[in-house]
Amino acid sequence: MPRDIALLGAYIPAMVPLSIAGAALTWAIDRLLGALGLYRVVWHPALFRASLLVIVCGALGLAVYR
Repeated sequence: MPRDIALLGAYIPAMVPLSIAGAALTWAIDRLLGALGLYRVVWHPALFRASLLVIVCGALGLAVYR
């Protein structure tokens, strides 16, 4: 995947669509973990969600740029 993507004549970094996809994937994982009741044993749910977003976006970036 190239480092820049042309979108309507403007170049955007490739991490922008990956971050959007990572946010959508994180939302789906968050809903699943909430339905399973995992957040009852998590100390700080907001921090857990933020770190989950970083992990998912980082994994997508590594998968594409490796």
